[in-house]
Amino acid sequence: PVLQVSQTAKICVCGQAPGTRVHQSGRPFTDPSGDRLRDWMGIGPEIFYDPNKLAIIPMGFCFPGLDRKGGDLPPRPECRATWHDRLFEAMPQIELVLVIGQYAQSYHLGPARKNSLTETVASWRAYFEAPRVKGKPAVLPLPHPSWRNNAWLRKHPWFEADLLPVLKKEIARLI
Repeated sequence: PVLQVSQTAKICVCGQAPGTRVHQSGRPFTDPSGDRLRDWMGIGPEIFYDPNKLAIIPMGFCFPGLDRKGGDLPPRPECRATWHDRLFEAMPQIELVLVIGQYAQSYHLGPARKNSLTETVASWRAYFEAPRVKGKPAVLPLPHPSWRNNAWLRKHPWFEADLLPVLKKEIARLI
């Protein structure tokens, strides 16, 4: 399994599942997606990989394999069903969860998730600024930082202009 957990981290990154590079390295986000994510967060690898500062819990803990077209299969559902609630219960100190992609958004946002990833990320303020239920962290939805989303990022300049400054400020506050 590829994850990073902690009883002191205040930030948790919850993504999809490890890709082939990450599966081989055994360390989360050791690929160009990780470089972009760290840039979005305004931190370097020394903070990102410090379990005292940041937890990383993907929806699937191992590489799920490839589909017929060479893309990654969805995260294996038994990981989430078996471990997610337990892991989050063991980390009540988490104050912010970054939910990356539709699988993480479905789990963390439940029925509040919009019909598409774009609508969900565009509604980031509603999730992030929602009144906190005691013991529940703030949630900030993000697209996957993959190069496959370059066109999405170009088409939605509000993401970089509006959401990323808030993300960086919140990360700096929690670190």
